[in-house]
Amino acid sequence: MIRPLGAVLAGGQSSRFGTDKAQAILNGRTLVDHAIATLRRHCDEVVVIGSQAGGLPDLPRPGLGPLGGIAAALDHAATHGFHCVLTVGCDMPHLPDGLIEALLHRGPAYCEDAPVLGYWPSALGAHLLAHIETAPDRSVRGWAKNIGALPIGAATALANVNTRDDLAALESDMLTA
Repeated sequence: MIRPLGAVLAGGQSSRFGTDKAQAILNGRTLVDHAIATLRRHCDEVVVIGSQAGGLPDLPRPGLGPLGGIAAALDHAATHGFHCVLTVGCDMPHLPDGLIEALLHRGPAYCEDAPVLGYWPSALGAHLLAHIETAPDRSVRGWAKNIGALPIGAATALANVNTRDDLAALESDMLTA
């Protein structure tokens, strides 16, 4: 199997967190570094999407949420010879065993519980840009359903950091595990 491009989506506003959550520290590493490490196990190259995080800018413009980040990742993949992209949010530092593997064997596919975690053919880039400009539903789930992507359920709850309390709880859970 050809290994995909990995893309960490780190362009959100972090409004509930209060500061750039991609740079928040969990067990001595930033959340974005945790996400990069997760993707490196499955991808030949990993990029960060989100100009605030020092990564590639969203397409076709900032402020579109995760779809703009996925569009940028698909564009980067297509122009650099990657056939597919595996995306993950920077606020998902740990994923259940087997979830990424399930996505990689059934693409296009996305995590039913967190659609930003997905496996997308880079050839869908133009379709996504058109969807962004014309569709009333700009959610990842809406676009995924539009292209017929397969939803994959997670076997256990996903760790997702939206607030400082979420980060503290995750760190506490990791200490007791």
